Amino acid sequence: MSATVGPVSSVSTGVRTMFAMLTPNESSFEKVEDVPLYVQQATPFFVGLMVLELVVGVLKTGAPVVTINDGLTSISAGMISRLPMLFFRGFELTTYMYVWDQYRLVELPWDSASTWWLTFVGVDFCYYWVHRFAHEVSILWAAHQVHHSSEFYNMTTALRQSLTQQFTSWMFYLPMALAIPPSIFAVHIQLNLLYQFWIHTELIRDLGPLEWVFNTPKHHRVHHGRNLYCIDKNYGGILIIWDRLFGTFALESDKVVYGLVFPIKTFDILYVQLHYYWGLWRKSKKYNITNKLSTFIKGPSWKPGKPRLGDHCENPKVTGKEVPYDPSWPLPLQVYVVLHFLLVLWAYHDLWSPLPLFTHTYTYVYLPLTSWWSTSEHKRP
Repeated sequence: MSATVGPVSSVSTGVRTMFAMLTPNESSFEKVEDVPLYVQQATPFFVGLMVLELVVGVLKTGAPVVTINDGLTSISAGMISRLPMLFFRGFELTTYMYVWDQYRLVELPWDSASTWWLTFVGVDFCYYWVHRFAHEVSILWAAHQVHHSSEFYNMTTALRQSLTQQFTSWMFYLPMALAIPPSIFAVHIQLNLLYQFWIHTELIRDLGPLEWVFNTPKHHRVHHGRNLYCIDKNYGGILIIWDRLFGTFALESDKVVYGLVFPIKTFDILYVQLHYYWGLWRKSKKYNITNKLSTFIKGPSWKPGKPRLGDHCENPKVTGKEVPYDPSWPLPLQVYVVLHFLLVLWAYHDLWSPLPLFTHTYTYVYLPLTSWWSTSEHKRP
């Protein structure tokens, strides 16, 4: 895909990109190489919206909506999740193009508005199932749990992405490759992801009639809750209609308590990314061969003798008085880490430079991302 500035060059177009509001005319391309890197180009808008949320949160509540521990961990996870893109194109697009080249049944016109809208709906429908399976199959949850590991809910949480989920999500989109041109798919797989950034906030309470059709902050807060009524609900990406159709919709009611059912109580970014795989392996060692397999392909709460998804009533009871894990830092250390992080964020873009510069930049960027956690938790790296 093109690394040029492209359609996100103007502020107004960039904002509309973040809300998946581009028109077919301005976002239809014949070749994959011509499709802008919308996600990469959206960095200024990520930063702008996070700063706006921080300012509005302080004005509205008198306190920041993000903590230094959690915010840096979430942003670091997002940066690490993009690491495979340095070496090859995303699995979704690579496998999609292969199926399109070898097995397509029809070739819908790339410059048709009908094709564009069909792809919009198709990508969102497939994302619903990507997301649902990521919650209902333990080996897939091992990747996706990263996104749910924060006990806070703000726009930095949107960036807390898995390093490994991209290696399994691609298969759900392959049926579209039988007819939808890869260039149009490449547009919508990015727009669908970008839309989901702004819904990670507690500051937007209710959007009226839009709540019936679209995924909103109100609906997505439920998805991130560990309350009993929140578990395995509201999987939609842009549209909430799939949850209404398939019985996974829940309205926000009791105060939502965020995070994993069993909070991990650490900001070690590598542990956050990988700990569940080790936990699954240890769990499987207790069982016979049949139950070993079930450990990986059934739900995270499954145990022998329980339903496929387990019994959520056995989860720890949520009282609404839970205090998120957030160890304190000395103020000078906070200032140092924030300034250092801003330098790392600036250098992050050089990772797409030629190899000699890439090697040095990789070391400069990723070593801090994997060591700051030890400072916040008073541990030795």
